[in-house]
Amino acid sequence: MNIMIVGCGRVGSQLALLLAQEGHNVTIIDKDRESFERLGGSFNGVAVAGNGFDEKLLKELNVEKQDAFVAVTSGDNTNLMASQIAKKIFKVPRVIARVYDPKRADIYKKLGLDIISGTVLVAAMIRDKVIDNRFTSYLVETGELGVLEIKVSADFVGKKVSDMNMMDEFIVVTIERGNKVIIPDHDMRLEPNDKVIGVVRTESLAKVKGVFKLL
Repeated sequence: MNIMIVGCGRVGSQLALLLAQEGHNVTIIDKDRESFERLGGSFNGVAVAGNGFDEKLLKELNVEKQDAFVAVTSGDNTNLMASQIAKKIFKVPRVIARVYDPKRADIYKKLGLDIISGTVLVAAMIRDKVIDNRFTSYLVETGELGVLEIKVSADFVGKKVSDMNMMDEFIVVTIERGNKVIIPDHDMRLEPNDKVIGVVRTESLAKVKGVFKLL
């Protein structure tokens, strides 16, 4: 894929390195040339000093040929302006912007942008560690879905994975068995000491916990 990133801070630089290592064609823009030092000597993409919402610069860099555009600077306004230009003017098919202010996130989602709110995600992660270490609610930023870890009890040993699934409320995704992580089919039998990891609808969390005796 051809991917353009605006912002070479901690997040942007790591994202650029990860994508480049996977073989993607990465162009990263930052107004501070010194920020590119975070990329080290192994980065084989294109690093350009400039403003991420400068239409002339974006056009020179062939932004219209990008498969994805990601804005992850430290400023919400910069991220949103750059993303709007990429999406509305240059018609980049996939545009993602990081937003710190959770109140703004909902507003800009309505404009058709994919928004990542690190503030919401980190707060949710900390909340989960404090309240219930088995449950993580940051799978989806809205909190509608989460991930629940369940140690298989004697009641379910020998039963099929499908016996644990609850329609539209909980579904098994993986099983940790010893040192292995298994993506099971519905007919796989559960064994002692298995740890099931599944997706749960947050509004059904109490019910699911009750079924699996986690309360």
